[in-house]
Parts: sequence; C-alpha cells; structure tokens
Amino acid sequence: MATAKKTPPNPPNKWIVVRRSKVHGNGCFARRFIPKGTRVMEYVGERISHKEADKRYEGADVNDNHTFLFIADRKTVIDATRGGNESRWVNHHCDGNCESETEKGRVFVDAIKDIQKGEELGYDYQIGRDKNDPPNVDEIYACRCGSPKCRGTMLWPAKRPKQAKRKKVAKRKTAAKGKKSKGKKSKVGKSVAKGKRVTASTAAKRGKTGRSKAKRKA
Repeated sequence: MATAKKTPPNPPNKWIVVRRSKVHGNGCFARRFIPKGTRVMEYVGERISHKEADKRYEGADVNDNHTFLFIADRKTVIDATRGGNESRWVNHHCDGNCESETEKGRVFVDAIKDIQKGEELGYDYQIGRDKNDPPNVDEIYACRCGSPKCRGTMLWPAKRPKQAKRKKVAKRKTAAKGKKSKGKKSKVGKSVAKGKRVTASTAAKRGKTGRSKAKRKA
C-alpha cells in the first residue's frame, strides 16, 4: 500500500527568526543585519478566490484580530494559515521598517530601513475600515507598537470617518410671479482614504472574512 508523500517544510529564512513578540503574539526578528532595500521574504499560502475566503471565514469570531489573509489581486486572496511561511508573523507597526509590495499577483515584504540584528520587523497593515465593522472595532484592532508615531490602531483611516451632514438651503422668494423656488440640498462628497488599500486582503483588504479586506495581521 502506497504512503502519501509529505510536503517538505519550507527552509528557514536566512534573514529572520520567529519568536514571541511584545507587540503581539509571535513576531519576526532580524537574524542578522538587514540592509535597506532587501527583499526579506514572500507572503505565501493557499491562493483562493475572494468568494472562497469569505465562505471559509464567515463564522470567524469578530473579536479575533488575527488576519492571515492578503489580497493578491481582484481574483485572488492568499490564506497564510495553509502553506504559509514566517511572513504571516510580521506584526503591524505604525512606523515600520518594512513594507508590503505586490507584484504580478505576488506579495513581498521589503525592508525600507536598515534593520539591526535582533530588531523586530513590522509594517503598516492599513486595514481598511468597513461599514459593517462592529462598534468596538478600534479596540479589537488596537495597535501597541510603541512607536512615537503610533496612531493607536491598525485601521486606516486612523479615525472613523464622520458622516457628512446635508445642509438645508432656505427657500427664497423669486421675483417672478411671486412664486417660491425649492431649496436645493448640498451634495455630500465621499472622502477617499489615504494610504494603501489593504486589499480584501488590502484584503490589508478586509472583507467579510477574517478580514479578506484587511491587510493582514500576524
């Protein structure tokens, strides 16, 4: 009787090591000096559709701030809980030493500063806000990176946008035939969020799933 072949484990990354973090759960720390501009690793995992991602995590606890989904493109979400590597443990940091880059459907973690040996890696998740977010979403996705530039949340924009109020325009009398003209209400424009779109993964987008629309959390 034939035995199933086991998938060989991913070789350890030469740049980083995973251990417990003061920021949150596990974290990635520099195994050695990492020069600015280094492509540290690729964010990998099972590549699934946005529909499958939503279906897979539709019953997820809304109070769980672990986000392992990353949107690669409009059709694909990377689920790092299956076949993922160390990249899923890179924590959010408001003033991080890394950033995520998407190229042709692949996601990479690049160093944007020199990183000293033993220093923790981090990048801004910029998890997008959603109209269906629970009232305590800022508490769930609170940031504890400790940076002087910490905005206190992994979400973007930092504060929940206020809904613009429509202004009433008083009715005016017209000179013509003594008739009254109808007052027009001012248009309410939609603000455009700054920063990267944490895809249904930027997903770094958070979607219905464990935040298929949210940039992902380690």
